[in-house]
Amino acid sequence: MLEQLKKEVVCANKDLMRYGLATLTWGNASGISRKDGLLVIKPSGVEYESLKTSDMVVVDLDGRIIEGKLRPSSDTPTHIRLYKAFVHIGGVAHTHSTYATMFAQASMEVPCLGTTHADHFHGPIPVTRFLTKDEVREDYEGNTGAMIVERFAHLDPQSIPGVLAAGHAPFTWGCDANDAVQNSFILERVAEIALGSLQLNPKLLPLKEYLQEKHFQRKHGSDAYYGQKNKGK
Repeated sequence: MLEQLKKEVVCANKDLMRYGLATLTWGNASGISRKDGLLVIKPSGVEYESLKTSDMVVVDLDGRIIEGKLRPSSDTPTHIRLYKAFVHIGGVAHTHSTYATMFAQASMEVPCLGTTHADHFHGPIPVTRFLTKDEVREDYEGNTGAMIVERFAHLDPQSIPGVLAAGHAPFTWGCDANDAVQNSFILERVAEIALGSLQLNPKLLPLKEYLQEKHFQRKHGSDAYYGQKNKGK
């Protein structure tokens, strides 16, 4: 079942380690088949190096295991909440990468200080509120997803494909699992650059809005001109 998607999700999870975004088993990636209403996700606590397609767990959008012998990631309910709310995404990734997690633990958004950030994220990387004690007790992982969705009530998840869960760590998403992991990598790098920039100049202000707009729109706008129109031809 969903063999091609399983292969893609295995590759995406291994990329978390390859890109230096995951320590031990801290992190996970998933991908969804919208037509089947099923997602494939990494099993809980399994090392990345040993992952095989047969290890992947298939679950539906109610969290029921459809296929797989192993327990799915403990973050599965968070992924499900994001897939339900952000209907255009096809992949989700979660890491505890160093610099993005620093901002999350500090409960600080990553400000857009330069064009490297503006090329990929339309504005600062938002940070959520903290979960309440009741939310943690009732459904910690599910409410983590709900809290992220709440934070995006007035934001576009396609223009800002990532978030910092306060006190926790980053989540990213994309058109598929690979794209979600790429966005995790980019988020980690812009967080690292932002931290270094603020250390050099604690009074540094966000990049001028017109420069932010120029760099984001030239890659992602309706008249985008970055890259090749017929890539691969």
